[in-house]
Amino acid sequence: MFRPGGSGKTETMSYSRGNGFTAARVIALVADVMAFIIGLWILMYLLDANRGNELVEFVRDTARWLAGWSYDLFTFDKAWANVVAGYGLAALVYLFIGHAIAGRVRR
Repeated sequence: MFRPGGSGKTETMSYSRGNGFTAARVIALVADVMAFIIGLWILMYLLDANRGNELVEFVRDTARWLAGWSYDLFTFDKAWANVVAGYGLAALVYLFIGHAIAGRVRR
């Protein structure tokens, strides 16, 4: 953004973003990646992905580790409902808390 200076010349205004903004972006990105991995496992489960595949196994193991606290928190008659509720809750919590912390750090 340019604005006229006292001498009639234009001077450049610089807007710098401090370390708080960068830290907030990193926190939000980590929360997004965690929620993405969990969401990807939910999708793979619902689509009955080949559990013998190394990528599917990696996503499953990572999602189970991330959602260990919420896995089997709810009990439903259908297995798919347990997966969606248990893992989905973890994904939502990570998104909510991660972005809330990022918002506080950004200020």
